[in-house]
Amino acid sequence: MRKLIESTFVTLDGVIDQPHRWGSPYWDEEHSAYGNALFARSDALLLGRVTYEAFAQAWPAMEAAGDKDAAAMNALPKYVASTTLAEATWNATIIQGDVATEVSRLKEQPGGDLLKYGTGELDRTLLEHRLVDEYHFWMFPVFAGSGQRLFDGFDLTHLKLARSTRFASGIVVLVYEPK
Repeated sequence: MRKLIESTFVTLDGVIDQPHRWGSPYWDEEHSAYGNALFARSDALLLGRVTYEAFAQAWPAMEAAGDKDAAAMNALPKYVASTTLAEATWNATIIQGDVATEVSRLKEQPGGDLLKYGTGELDRTLLEHRLVDEYHFWMFPVFAGSGQRLFDGFDLTHLKLARSTRFASGIVVLVYEPK
């Protein structure tokens, strides 16, 4: 059975949007190595519509510009949870019908992990059905001051700390599992 791994960048004040604005000063070799290891364990992505649209625009352009990691990202199958998209590109399949049932079915298939980047509306369904096996919260040593907050408006949920990894840059990746 595959694991569903969520990987989310977050500031110390809980902001998750616009990581390109506040996170890039901390993106170094340790950051890349950790992210690449998560990616290497995965053979498909699960994305919400907003993340999918941003990634589908950025990654093909990165490959065209010579980014060595972009080809692997572009080739990976993607599953997109959306009620508004009619069609998908970028090697993606739109999840039709019940998202929880489809994600459960994907998890039951053989293969590597399912990797989910970002946190948003899709997470309500995933939390409600206890479908995420590990949360990798990348805590960046910065205050954003404003922006979309991690799990803002979600119900009380308890998690257990599985492990943590500290980078010289000050990033701490906290890995949590459902309780």
